[in-house]
This record gives sequence, structure tokens and C-alpha cells, in this order.
Amino acid sequence: MAIEKILNFAIEKDASDIHLTVGRPKSVRLHGDLVSIDDTPLTAEDTEKLAGEITTEEQRKRVEEVGGIDFGFSYENRVRFRVSCFKQQGNYAMVLRLLPSRFYTFEQIGLPKQMIDLLSRPRGLILVTGPTGSGKTTSLATMLNYINENSAKHIITAEDPIEFVHNHKKAIITQREVGEDVPSFAEAVVKALRQDPDVILIGEMRDMATMEAAVGAAETGHLVFSTLHTTGAARTVDRIIDVFPSHQQTQVRIQLASTIVAVISQVLLPRLDGKGRVGCFEIMIATPAIRNLIRENKTYQITSEIQTGLKYGMKALDDHLRELYQAGIISYDIMMAVAQDPKELSARVTGAAPAGKK
Repeated sequence: MAIEKILNFAIEKDASDIHLTVGRPKSVRLHGDLVSIDDTPLTAEDTEKLAGEITTEEQRKRVEEVGGIDFGFSYENRVRFRVSCFKQQGNYAMVLRLLPSRFYTFEQIGLPKQMIDLLSRPRGLILVTGPTGSGKTTSLATMLNYINENSAKHIITAEDPIEFVHNHKKAIITQREVGEDVPSFAEAVVKALRQDPDVILIGEMRDMATMEAAVGAAETGHLVFSTLHTTGAARTVDRIIDVFPSHQQTQVRIQLASTIVAVISQVLLPRLDGKGRVGCFEIMIATPAIRNLIRENKTYQITSEIQTGLKYGMKALDDHLRELYQAGIISYDIMMAVAQDPKELSARVTGAAPAGKK
């Protein structure tokens, strides 16, 4: 199959994504940049043929009916790919995400060991946030794998699609795919509550129904993990509350204040030496002070609490950016592009820049 050469190329080069679209050569994303595999633009016939090699007739029918589908598949028992197959300007197009073929440790992805203590909590909500491609799925897989290896619990996941496949270890793990095993994330959470879970993973909190179900599950004695496409702990809290109608927001704020355990906000940044990317994290641990700020609608003060919460394992995004820059791992321009408060951060690193790095 022609698609095999593309998949093998991506695996060999350690690409994160493959892009196949009409009018553009086959391309991969390497260390954050899009790179063409060859010089020949794909035709409509090319992309339809490539899509046909990894989709079923039923999946292609769904693309024709609704415009696109997401699914995952294993390739030669080596790696898994997450696929988005869709129509654009009437033609087939695909983006394939290469999923890591192994589980990482906390040290390898850059999460502090203090996070391990949070995984033994009997209840609460842990959120991993960040833009698309920031490594949220990998961080969640690392946490679930740790629980799976160390705790005799029942873990239920609702994913769209299933990305990391977890085998039963010390825990029992049940993975349900939205659209295949269950109609929606919200429905998956409601049904999960009848399946004796200890831990529930919701692939993404996309709507009010899912958020309501997630907070409710955390309230009733379950450890719940999920993701949001937000940057920063304060924005994440605001995003959840703002989804609800104004007459419900006070109650949601109280519920969130009592259930939130941690918010991990992350981005992946190109390394200065060109050797891949490095994770940069903001970590908020829900101390009594932070719970009180959420309850009193003072989320704008959360960042200050994070900056002074080092002893609890907290870290502000700009503080981690500064550490990476001063260690010569990322460039000044990258640091400034991602910073939450560029002006203040620039002032803090003045006179402390590594030689030749600015």
C-alpha cells in the first residue's frame, strides 16, 4: 500500500503528524514544523486512494454523510495512529497523529513527582489543558498507567478515539470509544457510575452536559481526569464556569471549588538545539486558598497563588519558561511568544540571559 511508505517514513523520522491534502505534497510535522516528504502535490484521486487504504466502507460512508470521522488504528503492532479523515472543498483529506508506542515516566515528560501523590486521591477532578498537540494525551496516559500499575482499582475511560491502549495490570481498565461503544462523553460518564468505577477518564470536556457529568462524578466519590483546550489554570476555571447559564454559575463555582484537585496546563516548545521539543508546564494544586478564590469568583488572583505555591508542587507557566530559557533549552523568542505576561517576564530575565541565546 502507498500509505505504508508514508507511515514508515513518519515512524522513522519520529514525526508527530502526517498531513495529506489535495494540492500539497505529502507532509509531516517534525519538531513543530511542517515538512514536505517530496515535491509532488497530491491530487483528489491520490487522497481518496490513500484514505481508502486505511478506512472501511462504513467509515467512508460516514465521511460522505457527515463530512468527517475520527478513529484510531494499530500499525504492524508497532505504533498507533489517531486519524481525522474529512472532506475539504469536496475532496478527501487526512491528518494522522503518531501516538507514542510506550508509556513514559513522570520524569521523562517533565511532570513533578508531587503529582504522584494526587493520583491516590479517592475523589476529585484533575484537568490537563493546552492547545492541540501539546501532549495532553501523553500526560494523561502516564498518570493512568501509574494508577494501573500501582493500585487495585477500576479505571473507565471514554475516548474519541481510543489512543493509548492500556492492558490490565494491577487495576482493571475499561476503555470505551465514543461513537462505537457509547454515543457521547456525557452518556459514558452517566453509564460509568453504574459500573463500579474508582477512576474515570473523559477524553475531552466539550460541552455543558459533559462538564456537568464530570463535576458530578467527582463530587460523588470518584477521581475524574479530563482535558480542555485552554492555557493557564485561571482561564481553565473560567472556561468551565462560563459554559453554564448565568443562573447556574454560582452553584457550579461552589461545586468546582470543592472538587478540583489540580490543573496542569502545558505546551510543547521547539528545543534550541533542534533535537525535538520540550514540555513546559503550569501546575495548580487546589489549596484551601485557591478553592476560596474559585468560590468567591476571584480567579484573576490564581496566578499569584501559583507563583507562591512552590512548596505545594505548584509552578507558574512563566516561571517554567524562564527556567527553560536560562538553561539554554529554548530561545528568547519562543519564551516571549508563549509567555502569559511577556513584559514582566522579559524584565525578570534581563541580565540573566545565557550567552549567545537571546
